[in-house]
Amino acid sequence: MNLTSIKTTLTFLLLTLFLQAETKEEPIPTIEQLFNVKTTKVNMLTTSKKQVNYGYIVAEDSRKIDIHAWFSGYVTKLFADTLYKKVEKGEALAEVYSPEVYQSKQDYLHSLAFNAKRPSPQMLQSAQTKLRLLGVSDEEIKRIEEERKVNELTTIYAPQSGWIFEKNINQGASFSTQKKLFQIVNLEKVWVEVKLYQNEIEKFSLLEHFSVEPKGIHKVFTAKKSLLYPVLNAKEATATLRLTLDNEQALLKPGMYVKVHASAPAKSRLVIPRTAVIRKNGTWYAFLATEFKGEYEPVAIDIKPLDSQHYEILKGLNEGDTLVNNALFMMDSDAQINGIY
Repeated sequence: MNLTSIKTTLTFLLLTLFLQAETKEEPIPTIEQLFNVKTTKVNMLTTSKKQVNYGYIVAEDSRKIDIHAWFSGYVTKLFADTLYKKVEKGEALAEVYSPEVYQSKQDYLHSLAFNAKRPSPQMLQSAQTKLRLLGVSDEEIKRIEEERKVNELTTIYAPQSGWIFEKNINQGASFSTQKKLFQIVNLEKVWVEVKLYQNEIEKFSLLEHFSVEPKGIHKVFTAKKSLLYPVLNAKEATATLRLTLDNEQALLKPGMYVKVHASAPAKSRLVIPRTAVIRKNGTWYAFLATEFKGEYEPVAIDIKPLDSQHYEILKGLNEGDTLVNNALFMMDSDAQINGIY
């Protein structure tokens, strides 16, 4: 047996003594390693949790407006005549005839004439209120008052700017109060519905910064966290996170597929390389350099995975400690076979 073999045998005898001491709660011996051991330092690393998820652009519920006429009638002229037409707030959508509205306009005109002869403010106010409840604009009511004549036709106006996502009438069609005539959707702000796997839900509250990359658009959008839906998709085992996005340039369209980069605020953590630890009987160990050159003391530590290269130190080591960089270097195949580790 040569000198190298003797040194190797002595080294693993010491490893065996370490495990025996662990069992008998005796002082842990140091291990003298006579080979060229590479070491590493316990460092502070500033990182932030990051993850990538995917989702779709959807329209905000609060920016969808269904337009119903508050009366029955017939379409005499249709201005919003195509689906997905863009309209501005106050723009005329359709001109209609309604016997009910026309009669109410006549009643208001008669109230104006009666009020001029015998002041009856309550009757006049009642006639005005009825017109407003039927959807007649204040401008038309004022025009009746000034011109003392009525138009038999009534115009339906867009209550907000947006796109015609639903159109349920055509030129000459009849309609009732139960029928939805249009749906206008404003896309100046949109939602992103992001899919989260069930194991990501617990830590999602740590995520604060969200960047959205739509497929086919060379622009990154900043989003704000809005709501984690309180239900999961049972088939996919995924939850849905809602983000809010500004879309003033109307680049984002409902149905677009997007990639979402999420991150948490940066935090400093005590870390070591993954190669610097080994596991025995459910306990993690690192080999800490002692004050004597070439001697290393096994130290029980608490760790948790940080990324593909590092573990975060929770307990057992301090910043600046010197460790064996490759804990597996401290044992050979015989040690594994004999159950040392």
